[in-house]
Amino acid sequence: MDKSPDAFRTISEVAELLDLPQHVLRFWETRFTQIKPMKRGGGRRYYRPQDVDLIKGIRHMLYDQGYTIKGVQKLLRDNGNQFLVAIGNGDLAAVEVIAQRKQAALEAEEQQSAARPRNDDEMLVGQPKAKPGRRFFGLGKGEDEGSASGEEGRLSRDNRALLQEALFDLLECKRLLDQVR
Repeated sequence: MDKSPDAFRTISEVAELLDLPQHVLRFWETRFTQIKPMKRGGGRRYYRPQDVDLIKGIRHMLYDQGYTIKGVQKLLRDNGNQFLVAIGNGDLAAVEVIAQRKQAALEAEEQQSAARPRNDDEMLVGQPKAKPGRRFFGLGKGEDEGSASGEEGRLSRDNRALLQEALFDLLECKRLLDQVR
């Protein structure tokens, strides 16, 4: 006998429905605080339909789109549960609406941040703020050297930011390789 769509599901039903091992579902509960199955006597888990939809979205992003757990956590933090639920259900219209809301919020934040002074530390995270100088790549002294102090052997702030980004990328690659081993 089939259950209604609003019925709670056991961990074995969810695992079978999403083609996942049960231990993966238990692990994801530790990594994604948004997954909160109801636990009954003896530790039995019962997943609400919203939990199943969220897990479906998480599974899609991890397995089909190639996101890392940290990447999916960031998606959840930035866009909320409904974004991943919509992705898991294949509801592209809902994904688009959520993305438009997010874009509008980012534009409003940019307008507010344009009014406040910039902090040098903000340059170390995010997209490159300037093209790297010739000296950054070992091509000699370039005309676009941006060092305010003029000291020999020091990187400009822009080149330091680019080097910091490269370091973060390399560390992420190392972490991924360590996971595979």
